[in-house]
This record gives sequence, C-alpha cells and structure tokens, in this order.
Amino acid sequence: MFGFLNIYKPKGKTSHDVVAVLRKVTGIKQIGHTGTLDPFAEGVLPICIGKSTRLIEYLNDDKAYVGTIKLGEATTTFDIEGDVTNTSDKIVSLEDIELGLQKFRGNIVQVPPIYSAIKINGKKLYEYARNGEEVKIEPRLVTVDELKLLNYNKEKKSLELFISCSKGTYIRSIANDLGKELGTYGHLIKLVRVKAGDFTVNDSIQLDALNDIETVKEKILNPIKFLHNTIYELNSEEYKQISHGASIKAQYNNFTAGTKFITLTYKGNIVGIGELLSGFIKSKKIFC
Repeated sequence: MFGFLNIYKPKGKTSHDVVAVLRKVTGIKQIGHTGTLDPFAEGVLPICIGKSTRLIEYLNDDKAYVGTIKLGEATTTFDIEGDVTNTSDKIVSLEDIELGLQKFRGNIVQVPPIYSAIKINGKKLYEYARNGEEVKIEPRLVTVDELKLLNYNKEKKSLELFISCSKGTYIRSIANDLGKELGTYGHLIKLVRVKAGDFTVNDSIQLDALNDIETVKEKILNPIKFLHNTIYELNSEEYKQISHGASIKAQYNNFTAGTKFITLTYKGNIVGIGELLSGFIKSKKIFC
C-alpha cells in the first residue's frame, strides 16, 4: 500500500496513537505522520503509508489553526493541561486585542514552550521540565502569514483566533506572549489544526471510520496530487534505467527556471523523485 491519508486526530490521542491504530488495522509497519499535534489538540494529521513516508520532505509544510485563548491566567505548559502560575483580573478591550495582534504578524521571534519535544543536547525540553532542570531555550524565527480575530467573549475572557503560519510555530507560545503583550496573562484552551500543507480539515477522515484495511485502501490518496514538482512521464526504457538507479537524459525542456526536484511517473503512477542536473535526471528516491 502506497499513499497518504488525511486523518482527523481526535482530542486526547497523540499523533503516535494514530499511527499505532493504523498499523494495527493495516498490518503495515512503515507508517508515519507529517507533523505532531499535542494530545489536547485536534484536527488535520497527514499520514504516509508504505514508501510514501519517504516523500514527507517534498510536501508543503505550512499550517493553519483555529485556537482559543483564555486571558487572565498563565500556565506552566502555556495550555490548559498545565498548572496555573499567574492570574490577573484585568479586562482587555477589543481595541487592545486588535492592536496587540499586530505584533504577531509576519516574521516574529518566539521562544518555544519548555513543555515541548524540541531536543537540546539530545534531550527533549519536556524532560528537562519534568526533572526540574533549567535549560537555555534559544528563540526561533517563525512566520505568521495570517492572524485574524474570530471571536472575543469579554465575560469569559476568551478569544478565538485563526492563524496561518510556518512549520515550527507554537500557538501555545503565541497565547502566552499575547497575554503578556496585553498586560495580563494567557494560555491556550483549545486548538484545532484546519490545514497542513494541502491537507484540509473539510476533507479529513475520522480515525474511528478506518476500522478495516479495505476502508483504508478506499480512502488512500495519490501522492502526485500533493507534490508540487514538475511531472516527468518515463518511457519504458527510461523506466528500466531509473529503476536500476541510473541517470537519464531529459527528453524535453519545459522545466521552469530553478526546477530541482521532479516527480517521476510511469503509466501515470508515481515511481520516484528525480533531481535535474545539467539536463540529466538523477534518481533521488525510487519506489519501483
């Protein structure tokens, strides 16, 4: 089996839980995902089955979320699962929120939460936190392409945001930092990933709907749709050469300037990824 699944990860399960369920249903060990979601979060989780796991690096990796932030409270984890560390009775105006959000658009620098899976010196940050150890966390440059206020409930001191951002952006850190920017505190109480690359929430499948291998086969997606490389259809001789790891001479010159990676197909099916070098296509990853 070869291809992608667009899974809706339910709240309370880890990304690894989803992979474990699919391994059990399909009997296939080679299954991976394209981006971890915290257990309390839910939403789009692209899954790669079989050799398609080798295509992860060629997928778009931008993300989009709808997140709900509770103002007036800070927590150890920057989300609802942590212990409350600070509180404030301040009521923030809608105008102040709109003004504060301006600081979080475009290229921004953020410090990842201490309770995260980022590794420093071979050890995950949350391991330092659980052991009560101090560690220096370097700030990171991330990009927030769109940040929009969807709703603000002044009585509940909660606001809902739509956030489109680059890979590696921590919405929990935005919640914490926005609270500080507004002269209060904040933490994330709900998070739904609505987009991961070209995978959207409207096309996602509930995990519990995939209870047998035949259903998985029906729902599996052709990787070609999600790869934005130029497609090169091989003839029988080229297919034979590529399948043995040899380079081939590109037979046409319709590649756009800057083309590097090419999706190789044979009889309409993806057989690998090639790299264009001086008019030749070199085998990069071959699946045949």
